[in-house]
Amino acid sequence: MTHAQLKTQRAARDWPFKVKPLHPALGCEISGITLDEAVSPAMFAKVYEAFLDYELILFRDVDLPPATQVAFACNFGEVQIHVLSQYHGYKDHPEIYLLSNLDKDGNPSGKHPDRGTLYWHTDGSWKECTGQATMMYSEIVPNVGGETEFADMYSAYDLLPAAMKARIEGRRAIHNFDFSRTRRHGEDPLTAEQKAKVPPVAHPVVRTHPQTGRKAIFLGDHAETLEGMDYDEGRALIEEINLMITPPARVYSHKWAPHQCIVWDNRCTLHRATGFDEARLKRVMRRCTIVGDRPF
Repeated sequence: MTHAQLKTQRAARDWPFKVKPLHPALGCEISGITLDEAVSPAMFAKVYEAFLDYELILFRDVDLPPATQVAFACNFGEVQIHVLSQYHGYKDHPEIYLLSNLDKDGNPSGKHPDRGTLYWHTDGSWKECTGQATMMYSEIVPNVGGETEFADMYSAYDLLPAAMKARIEGRRAIHNFDFSRTRRHGEDPLTAEQKAKVPPVAHPVVRTHPQTGRKAIFLGDHAETLEGMDYDEGRALIEEINLMITPPARVYSHKWAPHQCIVWDNRCTLHRATGFDEARLKRVMRRCTIVGDRPF
């Protein structure tokens, strides 16, 4: 689908809410309905259309307690319980992955909760059935830094040089959570039990979105090397492509305010957080990842 065709498709939609694009590449803000209305059976189908068309949807000024967040996420599908149990911040809601730099007294700890989030990735690519969508809610945000950036992987594929497309045609990348976690957060690696739950898995470098039928690059920081290729050669090619597919012009950078909810499509986007002063500023975010299917 060309950009012009996508614009025509969006213009033909009969959405009973307001949609405001956030960036030429991807993302929209939905307004004019409450979250309760958004998840009603009749309305959710329309909300999901916007989600597929824009790859990312934003709701501002919403009250989303943990139980409500999980219930909202369940409309998209089964919610993942993350293998990193140390991030389960709510006893009654293990589906929530809590990203907080606060200590037990509620003060900045000086430690980033998960430095892996600072690198381009797609959630759950290290599982056989990868992440379909992620829902992030902002509780406390710093006034400087701590943004989340999103890159469109449809156009990343479309804009790849023909020679690179030919080079990766039919290739599969090995996604390995132990590799990425150790590389980025080595002082808190996976335990032996956690590692056993998430063995490396191979996925196509170019995946077809199961609902839109569009092709997208599927790599990011969890991709370790390429199947059937010399390890170092595969590593180098993945790093080269990861740089090519995240040009600034195709990236939406979201400056958070408290009480915002973003849902993005992991099947056609990459994302990363930006740094902030962990010793002086507070940042508390709640994340749910919805399980998808095996890429093809």
